[in-house]
Amino acid sequence: MQRLTLGVLIAVAVLLGGCSPRHLIIQGIGNELASQGSADEDDLGLAREASAFYLKLSESLLRESPGNLKLAQAVSGGFTQYAYAFVAFEAERVESKDAKAAQALNERAKRLYLRAHRHAMAALEASSPGFSAALAKPEALHWPMLNETQVGVAYWAAASWGAAISLSKDKPETVADLPVAYRLASLAWKTSPGFGEGALASLMGSFESARPGGSVKQAAMYFDAAIAAGAGKNAGAFVARAEAIAQPAGDREAFESLLQQALNASMARRSVANAAMRERALWLLANADDLF
Repeated sequence: MQRLTLGVLIAVAVLLGGCSPRHLIIQGIGNELASQGSADEDDLGLAREASAFYLKLSESLLRESPGNLKLAQAVSGGFTQYAYAFVAFEAERVESKDAKAAQALNERAKRLYLRAHRHAMAALEASSPGFSAALAKPEALHWPMLNETQVGVAYWAAASWGAAISLSKDKPETVADLPVAYRLASLAWKTSPGFGEGALASLMGSFESARPGGSVKQAAMYFDAAIAAGAGKNAGAFVARAEAIAQPAGDREAFESLLQQALNASMARRSVANAAMRERALWLLANADDLF
């Protein structure tokens, strides 16, 4: 969802002209695209306008280079973030006024989440043949191992999977995948608990609070770890804790306090992710009377 650099555009032009070995150029472009994830961009409108081209380009390159884990991480992360920030959130905002439109938006968001999930799982399978089958086995003895290079892809695979499941409450066969999605996130956590400056810890907290038999205490510990890993500048961790723990508990004071901390975090670190969380925090605060 970040802007393309001049170097990427030049490389694309060379690729289309057929002037260099195709595979090497695709690998180079893929690595360059993937590196854009840290770009300092906090204009959501600009991000949304640029994201369609970015996503289609990177997705087409990934099909040519399925073993490129960095590119797979960028693609799956891009589709997941786009679906969350620009489609699913819009569905929530219009639901009270137009339930039919909200349903259509949620269906689109779910398709985008599943698209992200397919790309991420395909990359994990390419790098570790048999990964999906091993992950699905009920016995821990047979579960696959992740290495550091796979954690980012595994994170987005689990995040997009969990998001799709959350929009599929009327489909028991999809909801039944929740334990496996949680298992995948747990494998990533065991390999690199600090991944994403708290992003993975926050995801674990969300899974723990949502899964049957989950522990609120354990979820709170994950969120605490997420906030600490992000040095208080990860707005998403505060928003996630507010919605996963404070809201279900009916604790409006804690809910609003966490959302205010999210607003402060979004000002401390300018990024697309924090800008999206700022918009969500403001919306939740404005609708607190309806939520409690």
